[in-house]
Amino acid sequence: MAIHFTDLDAALDHVLARLPQELRVGAPLGLGKPHRLLNALYARVERDPARPLRLYTALSLDPPSAGGGLQGRFLRPFVERHFGADFPRLAYVEAMKRDALPAHVVVEEFYVQSGALLGSSQAQRHYASLNYTHAAAAVAARGVNLIVQKVAREPGGSALSFSCNNDLTQDTVEATVARGLPRPLLVAEVDPQLPWLGGSARVPTGFFDVEIDPPGPHPRLFGLPRQPGGGADHAIGLYASALVRDGGTLQIGIGALADALCHALVLRHTDNARYRAVLAALDPELERHPAVLASGGLAPFATGLYGCSEMLNEGFKRLVETGVIRRRVVDDAALMQRLADATADAADHARLEREGEYLHGAFFLGSHAFYDWLRGLPDDQRRAIGMRRIREVNQLYGGDEALERLQRRHARFFNSCMMATALGAAVSDALEDGRVVSGVGGQYNFVAMAHALPDARSVLMLRAVREAGGRAESNLRWNYGHATIPRHLRDVYVDEYGIADLRHASDEDCVLAMAGIADARFRDGLLQAARGAGKLRAGFVPPPRWDRNTPQRLAGALAPFRADGTLPDYPLGSDFTPVEQRLVRALAWLQARTATRRGKVRTVLEALRPNAHHDAEALQRMALAAPHGPGERVQARLLRLALARAPGTRA
Repeated sequence: MAIHFTDLDAALDHVLARLPQELRVGAPLGLGKPHRLLNALYARVERDPARPLRLYTALSLDPPSAGGGLQGRFLRPFVERHFGADFPRLAYVEAMKRDALPAHVVVEEFYVQSGALLGSSQAQRHYASLNYTHAAAAVAARGVNLIVQKVAREPGGSALSFSCNNDLTQDTVEATVARGLPRPLLVAEVDPQLPWLGGSARVPTGFFDVEIDPPGPHPRLFGLPRQPGGGADHAIGLYASALVRDGGTLQIGIGALADALCHALVLRHTDNARYRAVLAALDPELERHPAVLASGGLAPFATGLYGCSEMLNEGFKRLVETGVIRRRVVDDAALMQRLADATADAADHARLEREGEYLHGAFFLGSHAFYDWLRGLPDDQRRAIGMRRIREVNQLYGGDEALERLQRRHARFFNSCMMATALGAAVSDALEDGRVVSGVGGQYNFVAMAHALPDARSVLMLRAVREAGGRAESNLRWNYGHATIPRHLRDVYVDEYGIADLRHASDEDCVLAMAGIADARFRDGLLQAARGAGKLRAGFVPPPRWDRNTPQRLAGALAPFRADGTLPDYPLGSDFTPVEQRLVRALAWLQARTATRRGKVRTVLEALRPNAHHDAEALQRMALAAPHGPGERVQARLLRLALARAPGTRA
C-alpha cells in the first residue's frame, strides 16, 4: 500500500530515511521526469558530500536560455509565455551546463537534448552510449535504489497511469530484482496536467511505494515548440512519403524532417492530386523510381497505417486526425494470422474494431496542442492508443516475435541523421572527436529491425547541405570519424534531391546512388574520393540529370506550392504568433548574413542607410519601437533591414 503525501519536503524526509547514504536514482527520460521532486532532492544533497548522488536518466528537458542581442529579445517573452514563468528548470542541468556539479554528484544520461551539452565536460564524460532497449539493464547493473516518476491520476478515480513514459520503469525494476538486488524504492509524483491513458499504461496495483500529490499551482508541462521547415525539409518529406505502403506500419522520429514527412503523408491522403503535382515538380520520374515501385506508392490510404514508434508526437496526432493512421492490431497471433491470410470472419473484424489499437508508443512528447488533444480524446480513440514498454516497441526478440511480425507488416522506419557516407554509414548522434550531440536512442534498433522483417525498410533522412560559419558543407561525406549506423546495415537514404536505395548494393552502386542525391556543388569531390579508393570505375561520367541538384532549382520547383500554402512554413501548426513568425524569418536571414566578419560589417553598414520599411508591430514585440542608446538603435536598424529583405516577412 502506497504512502501518500501532499508536501514534497515531508515526502523527501520519508524517502531519504528509507535509503542508504549513497543515492542511486533512476528517472524517466523526457516528460516523465518529476522536475520539482528532483530539484528538491538535488537541493538536499548539493552541499552534503556525505550523501553522494548518482542520477541515471536521459533527455533532461530544459527550456532555451534567452541570451543577449536580438535573439534574446525574441526569446525572453516567448519562453515565459510558452513554458510558463514558474517552469521548474532542472537545477542539475543548469549546473551541468557550467560544469558546476559538485564532485559527489554524477549525472549519467544515455540521450541528451540535441546539441545542448556539447560544451559540458561533466555531461560528455558521463554520457553512456546505449541502445534504448539496453537502458533498463544498464540502470539495474548500477544498483539503482530509488526510481522517481511523474504519473497521471485517473479522472475521478484513484488509479495511476504511466501516461507519457511506459518505456523503462517496469523493466528496470524487474532487471534489478533479477540480479538479486533489492527492489528500488518507487516514488510517483502525480501531475494533474498529464494526460490520462489507461490500458497498458495503467500502473499495476501497489507498484509505487510513495505517491505525492503536490499542491498547486502546477507548472505547465514541457511543450516542445513546433519548428519551421523550409523547402528542403518539405522535399525530403515528400520523397520519403512515397516509400510508405498502404496497410503498412509507420515509425517516425522527431524534428522538422519528421514533421515534413507527416505533412506529406496527410497531403497524399487528403489531396492526392495536389500531392502528385508537387512530386511531379520535384521529380517527374519519381513514380517509376525502383524503390517507390517496390516499397511504396503514391495513392491515398485505403486501409491506413498502424503506428508503432518509440515516441508519439505531433505528427501522429495529425495522422490520426486525418485517417492516415487507422489500421488496428490486437495481441492475438491467431487473429492477426487470419487477417494476413484474408480468412478473418465477421466476428474477427468486430473484435478488431472493438479491441484493436492503431497506435503504439513507449513515451510521448510534443506541443501543448498535442497534450490538449490527448486529454480531449473520446474514450474509443483513447483506447486505441497503447503505451508499451520500450522492448515491446523497439525490437522483435524477447517477447511474442511471431505476433509482432504479423502486426508490423510493410514496416517503414523513418529516422533522421546528421551525415551519411557514400558507402552507407550514418552519423546521427556524435561528432568525430567523440563529443555527443544527442544519443543513439532507438535508431539502431529500428535499422536492425528493418533488416529482420522481410518486407520492412529503414529510411534515414538528412539534409544534403548544412551552412556553417557562412559557408556550405556537404552532409554526404566520403568518410567520417564516427558512425552511428554501420555501412553493413545500409538501407535507404532520402535528402532533398531524392532517394538512394542501398540495400544489398555493391560499394560502387552505393557510391553512385549517394552521388546521385548529392548537391551538385560537392558531387565531383565525392566521386574523386571514390576513384582514389578504387570504389568507382575509371571514365565514369555523371548523367546530366544530376546537375539539377541545386538549391536554386529546388526552390524554383517548390515556389508555387510554398506560395499557395500547400507546403507551409509550419506544417503541423505553430506556437509563434503571426508577428513572431515574421521575426523568426527575419532573424534567420540576419544570422545567415552576419555569419562571417565581412558579412557582419557589410550588413551593419547596409542597416545604417535609410530604410523606409517600418513594421511597427514587430519592433514593438522586440521592445525596439523607441530604442535607447546606440546599441538599441543599431539593433532596431538591423531588424528593420531584415524585415525588409528576408522572404516572407512583410506584414
